Amino acid sequence: MNKTKIIATVGPATSDRETIKSLMLNGVDTLRINMSHSTPDFCREIVSIVNDLNEELNKYVAIMIDIKGPIVRLGKIQNNHAFLKKGDKIRILMEDVLGDCTKFSVDYKELIDDVPLNTILKIDDGLIELKVLDKGFDYLLCEVLKEGEISSNKTLNVPNIRLNREFLSEKDKKIIKLAHDLNVDFLALSFISSYEDILEVNDLLINLGNNHLQIISKIENSCAVDDIDNIIKVSDGIMIARGDLGAEISLERIPGVQKRIISKCHAGGVVSIVATELLSNMTNFDHPTRAEVSDIANAVLDGTDAVMLSGETTVGKYPIEALKTMEKIIKVAEMDIDYDNILEKSVKTEKRDVTGTIAYSVAGCALRLKCKAIFTPTMSGYTAKKISRFRPICPIIAPTPNFDTTKSLALNFGVYPILIDDLKSIDAIVEKSKKMAKEMLSLKENDSIIITGGYPFKKIKSTNFMKIEEI
Repeated sequence: MNKTKIIATVGPATSDRETIKSLMLNGVDTLRINMSHSTPDFCREIVSIVNDLNEELNKYVAIMIDIKGPIVRLGKIQNNHAFLKKGDKIRILMEDVLGDCTKFSVDYKELIDDVPLNTILKIDDGLIELKVLDKGFDYLLCEVLKEGEISSNKTLNVPNIRLNREFLSEKDKKIIKLAHDLNVDFLALSFISSYEDILEVNDLLINLGNNHLQIISKIENSCAVDDIDNIIKVSDGIMIARGDLGAEISLERIPGVQKRIISKCHAGGVVSIVATELLSNMTNFDHPTRAEVSDIANAVLDGTDAVMLSGETTVGKYPIEALKTMEKIIKVAEMDIDYDNILEKSVKTEKRDVTGTIAYSVAGCALRLKCKAIFTPTMSGYTAKKISRFRPICPIIAPTPNFDTTKSLALNFGVYPILIDDLKSIDAIVEKSKKMAKEMLSLKENDSIIITGGYPFKKIKSTNFMKIEEI
């Protein structure tokens, strides 16, 4: 039972019911729909399939919708690809044209006003670089500095320049409304620049009366890195999206930035997600590289809550194999986590209240007594999330009568929700927990579990009891 969660992005290679079912049976915790490449109808179809399969398989797989955000994307390219050769001149037009090796259009018509001469533009996570040489009435004349192949809808980054455009487009607002209507669990915000962008989305969710949809802020530019402390304060989770981030800051900075953000998320009590190119070799081959194995293992050892598959499961040839490989790497890496160190580090930034104190005690006892599981009956998931922050050595089983709560816990390290009929007396919960422990885990005589939560369950919103039970 791995504690680090896995997100898989749904795309052409994984959009049919049987493949989604296979993903759900092989350990995926959250399925992501990237609305930069998907239609509302596709989104509705995937959500419907996942909802049906959750019921059929007795699973609690969550859904994340990723909005486009204020990124610049290329228009359509003839035959969907064109090669830009180093030294060639190319025009970027502000009006829609069918692109080729001499020209292409972008979806942000004010780009010509925002970028000065000599600006470096990066396409497809920096694989291609252009330099702005001149401006015409409705085009930028550029020189190709780093050659490569472009295709339709690829991203265009403008490092170190904040574009003068609104964070939420009308299309993004409609997607957020769609996510609300479909009762989606997580909303990933692309290309935020400051905490104010998150507040704008939060206001929209308040107006919709939605308190279930959790906000995941994607860190993809230097402005967001600089404002990370404020962004963490107003987010439910942070995604370190290393692809576009690597086009905005130097590649050699990425590992340090990743470690620092994971640490700050841990201290702030929000979910951290590491994304992009974790198993990119498995897009075309049935095995990972040694560097990819080390990359995933290091993210796990740093204490990330979740890791994400993108191209590996959207267009890759081996989506299920990639998921299984990710599971295997996580399982072994978790054996080497320094749980003692994380526990002591966490308590230094924990609030000195009853819930935090009990959560720390629970994680500490689980470590010292080598407990097999922590059971935390919950209505909202608050107690389970609080314990997760201390990274206990054993799984956190979270029985809840609320189906939305089960899915809201899909990204928290070590938390495994279970839907139950009701939360009644402590005695009933103790007996129920012991029964579930025997069914779910390979327990031996004298093995211990910890039961904790807030009682009475439907009235109190803080943790106030802890009980150790021998099987």
